[in-house]
Amino acid sequence: MFSSKRSRVIAAGAAAVVIAGGSYGIVAATSSSASATPAASSSPVGGFGSGGGSNARSGPAAGGSAGTITSVSSSGFTLTTATGQKVTIKEASSTAYEKGTSPATSGAVTTGEPVLVLGTTDSTTITAAQVIVQPPSASGSNPGGQVIGYTTGEKQGSSERVGQIPADYTQGSGTIVSGTTADKATQAALAAYPGGIVDRVVALGNGQYEVHYIGVNWPHHIFVNQDFQVIGADD
Repeated sequence: MFSSKRSRVIAAGAAAVVIAGGSYGIVAATSSSASATPAASSSPVGGFGSGGGSNARSGPAAGGSAGTITSVSSSGFTLTTATGQKVTIKEASSTAYEKGTSPATSGAVTTGEPVLVLGTTDSTTITAAQVIVQPPSASGSNPGGQVIGYTTGEKQGSSERVGQIPADYTQGSGTIVSGTTADKATQAALAAYPGGIVDRVVALGNGQYEVHYIGVNWPHHIFVNQDFQVIGADD
């Protein structure tokens, strides 16, 4: 079971995420500010969950994932997303917990429970800032398209572009953000297209955000407006 260090709680807030085929609400970030760093330059490389698009990044960044808890250890747990992707969750002394809409401790993390995790993503590992077990029911929508799961050694992606894609958008442009802004954009992306892992959020010059999605073959770029509504997606 988890270390006793994971006993801090989080304040409730409202947002939506879809977990393992169902819709659940999640809490907002506890941070009240967002920091930013330039996004890594893009190159058309393949690799894990990136299809033919860019998977370039400047290092671990704010993101998250959602799914079902499949195993628990003394240092964290593993969740499996709606598309079958396994994500390793690491605890930190500052990790906060909630079950439903109530504050909780690490003891709420048990096998088989739906969960949403926000934190720092490094490939398929997330160092958790927030763990929300059994998020309350909510709703989510997307501008079109279906998530295509990632299969090792296979490229079954799509070149589909749906909704509104910023006309001047180029992969690798923008500024990587963190804090409340990144968390809200992550939540919106996970609600609209469940099954992947958000490994960074980029602020674009027009005030919108590009959420970079891995662990799936489509979509890899999810576009969110200033009101944190998903407006478009592509490869």
